Amino acid sequence: MKVKEAIGALAALASEPRLAVYRLLVKRGPEGYTPSELIERLEVPPPTLSFHLKGLVHAGLIVSRREGRNLYYRANFERVRGLVDFLTENCCSLADEACDTNCRPVAAAAKRKTA
Repeated sequence: MKVKEAIGALAALASEPRLAVYRLLVKRGPEGYTPSELIERLEVPPPTLSFHLKGLVHAGLIVSRREGRNLYYRANFERVRGLVDFLTENCCSLADEACDTNCRPVAAAAKRKTA
């Protein structure tokens, strides 16, 4: 992921309504929701939801698919994993201590005990 893409994705999530939409879609998984279902669950007016869906789609955080007459939106999990990877790709690269698998510095003494 490039810096501009990461900034766009983070900016898209930096809104309470968009974050609520995204989190609801994450909970739903690959099945997704129709706009009508999102409106009902989030209690937002259709134009407001449309505006926020457009922003999330533009940032690549959600994708849509058409099934007959229905349009379904779902979270783009690959894109978010890419964002998390981008944010943590240099984890502990300047640390004086080794890092554990969760990218937290491990004290040298604790490291010696496990060796």
